[in-house]
Amino acid sequence: MFQLFEKTSAACSKLITQEYSTSFSLGIKTLDKKFHEPIYGIYGMVRYADEIVDTFHDFDKKYLLGKFKRDTYEAIEQRISLNPVLHSFQKAVNDYNIPLHLVEAFFKSMEMDLYETAYGESGYQEYIYGSAEVVGLMCLKVFADGDVVLYNKLKAPARALGAAFQKVNFLRDMKSDYQERGRVYFPGIDFENFERQAKLKIETEIANDFAEAYKGIMALPVEARGGVLLAYKYYIKLFEKIKQVPVHKIKEARIRVPDFQKISILLETLLNQHMATTLSALN
Repeated sequence: MFQLFEKTSAACSKLITQEYSTSFSLGIKTLDKKFHEPIYGIYGMVRYADEIVDTFHDFDKKYLLGKFKRDTYEAIEQRISLNPVLHSFQKAVNDYNIPLHLVEAFFKSMEMDLYETAYGESGYQEYIYGSAEVVGLMCLKVFADGDVVLYNKLKAPARALGAAFQKVNFLRDMKSDYQERGRVYFPGIDFENFERQAKLKIETEIANDFAEAYKGIMALPVEARGGVLLAYKYYIKLFEKIKQVPVHKIKEARIRVPDFQKISILLETLLNQHMATTLSALN
């Protein structure tokens, strides 16, 4: 049965999300169930593309990424793929009319990871747009569920949230990006001479992104708000931890949020979401 194929394909993308990201897995679980499969589908595809350029060091990354990109477009056009990850993704794209220019921008950033190791300001902005902001826009397409006015209203905050997440990741992973992949994403930054003033400047940029993003989160439909808010709160907690550590710690270790704090954030968000849903029903 085709329904069984679609069910198992969706399960593959769900498993990828659960294995690769605790924070996003928790966030998706707090979304309305109708959003689970398309968001898992989006995450599964972008996670695997990122995995190609980040970890497949013993293989021809350029070929594999190119094939993955071609297979993605074919899946979207044919509305089917025997690759379960791409089948789940194409379903989200076709069901929610996700524009192909967002998919193209994403792959452009992944291609940049094949050869770029340091970025100027324009390259930095282009990379963040394609690797993170467009993922936020894809998810917003799902949450807006055909409401063009809502989508256009929340595009800027969705981009800001994606940018904030990515920049926090850049700070968190600065050591591994440099030592394992030779990359420094922040423009004008020399890893060996990374200093407090430069860190403060980046933190101000991230704080501004988070402030813009929060306004958009609170304007999301209640069915989507809790899950996005959970991911936001997790990243805010991670950001606060990063701000508290000195520069040399960023260069020596990966900063993490303990599991007990993640659970605490989850419970708080679930409670707030329940209250918001109850108030919405009463109104």
